[in-house]
Amino acid sequence: MLSFRRIHSQSKAKSHILARSLSTGSSLSYISPCGLHMDRGLPPNFGKILVANRGEIACRVMRTCKILGVKTVAVFSDADIGAQHVKMADEAIHIGEPPAAESYLVAEKILGAAAQTGAEAIHPGYGFLSENEQFADSCAKAGVKFIGPPSSAIKAMGSKSASKIIMTDAKVPVVPGYHGEDQSLERLRAEAQKIGFPLMIKAVLGGGGKGMRIVRSEDEFLDMLDAAKRESMKSFSDDNVLLERFIERPRHIEFQVFADQHGNAVHLYERDCSVQRRHQKVLEEAPAPGMTPELRNKMGQSAVDAARAVGYEGAGTVEFIFDNVTNDYFFMEMNTRLQVEHPVSEMITKRDLVQWQLHVAAGHPLPASQEAIHASVSGHALEARIYAEDPDNGFLPAVGKLHYASYPQVDSNLRVETGVYTGDEVSIFYDPMIAKLIVWAPSRQAALDKCDAALGDIQIVGCPTNIEFLRKCVQHPHFQEGGVETNFIEDNYDDLFPPPKSIDDPELLDAAAMASYLLLDVSVKEGASKAKEANDPWFDRKGARMNGSVDFKLPLSLRTGSQTEPMAMPATAKWTDDSSLSVNINGIERKVKGIQTSQGEAILMVDGKVTSARLVPNGRELHLFVKGGGYKCFLLDQAIFGEADGLGGDGCLAPMAGRIVKVNAMEGSAFDKGDVLVIVEAMKMEHSVKAPRAGTVKSVMCAEGDFVEGKKLVIAFEPEE
Repeated sequence: MLSFRRIHSQSKAKSHILARSLSTGSSLSYISPCGLHMDRGLPPNFGKILVANRGEIACRVMRTCKILGVKTVAVFSDADIGAQHVKMADEAIHIGEPPAAESYLVAEKILGAAAQTGAEAIHPGYGFLSENEQFADSCAKAGVKFIGPPSSAIKAMGSKSASKIIMTDAKVPVVPGYHGEDQSLERLRAEAQKIGFPLMIKAVLGGGGKGMRIVRSEDEFLDMLDAAKRESMKSFSDDNVLLERFIERPRHIEFQVFADQHGNAVHLYERDCSVQRRHQKVLEEAPAPGMTPELRNKMGQSAVDAARAVGYEGAGTVEFIFDNVTNDYFFMEMNTRLQVEHPVSEMITKRDLVQWQLHVAAGHPLPASQEAIHASVSGHALEARIYAEDPDNGFLPAVGKLHYASYPQVDSNLRVETGVYTGDEVSIFYDPMIAKLIVWAPSRQAALDKCDAALGDIQIVGCPTNIEFLRKCVQHPHFQEGGVETNFIEDNYDDLFPPPKSIDDPELLDAAAMASYLLLDVSVKEGASKAKEANDPWFDRKGARMNGSVDFKLPLSLRTGSQTEPMAMPATAKWTDDSSLSVNINGIERKVKGIQTSQGEAILMVDGKVTSARLVPNGRELHLFVKGGGYKCFLLDQAIFGEADGLGGDGCLAPMAGRIVKVNAMEGSAFDKGDVLVIVEAMKMEHSVKAPRAGTVKSVMCAEGDFVEGKKLVIAFEPEE
């Protein structure tokens, strides 16, 4: 294993103040520059820990450790040799090839790295080995503290069926269903008929929406069961499933719980995580809208009872499905780790949960009682998950290099948790999350406004993102009212995915005019050209402003995620005597004047309206970011760069880079429109390649196990006449 050792400039001083009584609150609170609410009054815990993870969660854990003076060890695969978590750590150990199964999921390599570096404890983050009971046992045998619950608790809660039995015994409400060991097709079908439709199939060892299917009729049951089992086997090496009643108007409400080795357990309030796509959360908030103190106390006690029932220790999340019609709630599962959305709980309670994890793992009692937590809660917090994905194309995950990444300025009420910056890669091998935006404000409405504004300040070029989709969600009247259900996206699809605007839309015309100005402005070109190659077409000076009478023809087109083809917006522009640019698009004129410009960033006046904008060229794309107004992606006409590579004839393309996990087509076989011909696995999810029309397979250009690039031809066919 390769090892990189670093020395970081950081304070090594640790507080030796005695632990305060559980009944007291913090008297030595400290807010870090990155928005973490630390407690300086807690005693020391560990001298060095290994973070057995990557990306934003590894960076998040390391931030707390650095403030506490705890040294950190990173582990990395070949794909992550230059990753941010490797740069942040004091030491970094190479553990294998890019696939997680050859690196981050290999317990022996993680433990070997801990032994090599003298790490006293291992923080698993979330995902990977964080809920692996065998890994927790292996840590104990190796004399390394696992920063998490005992393996017995992981085992008890790792099985959805076994956990339901434990919860029933602990008098925690559970959803009616079948959680038995008999997994025969006949028994599962009989139990499904007994429960009735619609019902939910869930992988027993599942999580993150994997191995989960909604079945609305008996006719769908067998196909859905097969898909759930196949996905479960790939993700968890186990294809056992459970069946549950499907609640039509559910909310996802979960409670953050914490327990120590001395029998103490508390909850740190609830989170509402009802806005989901593909059964995965995208927006979370705390407290839950509409939650009454009485219901909170009842649900919170159920969450604490759930933790006590399995002898829990450390941070955990008890997830409930809440029936918005009856106000009943049912236990879904317990995640025996720190959750992705833990920062919203930190923001309203003013506690650092990673610091609490280290504190409890070191054998100390909980830092605060339930009463102290109640007294400390204030305001409202939201978290928005920024993904590399295309919401307009079924939220298809994306990969690639971030050509440009800019995040809002962080402070005590605004955090950005990320592991990627300009020049970093969103890899095919791991989750496509780019960052998490977390905001706090005194009221929910103020938090909504703050979240929307901060999302508008995030600028990403290189991968499609869900930023504009998140803004539509936050701005939607139903979300603003609070209490949305898990079918929020489906129920409001037309609002969240509106049709493309027409070419004469005033906002688009303003954007095209600004893009034209920034493209042609000499001062911007001079600043940006220092970092560009001499033959870059964006900085060709032909006709540039030396002759004010020259008409510049700009063959622009606009591309949005919802458009299959770019919309042509050809512009003709001319500099005027007052250094303004007169831009004509489809017979409509806009006058743009630069008030201040510097290296692609400018304050512009468009027909008397002042706004700020940034233009980021990337290949033949022009990404225009307008303050508070999102961004538009323009392209120059393809003729400038030569003909694009393309594939003629009839065929099916891989929707994105990934691994072929199933090929249903054979040469000469006939198929109908909509048949699944190939299944591609990427970003931990399966993506079906369906036939666009009926036909006969001419050639199969992939095999199971192959890695393919995005838009690669995988099936060629002869269409049915």
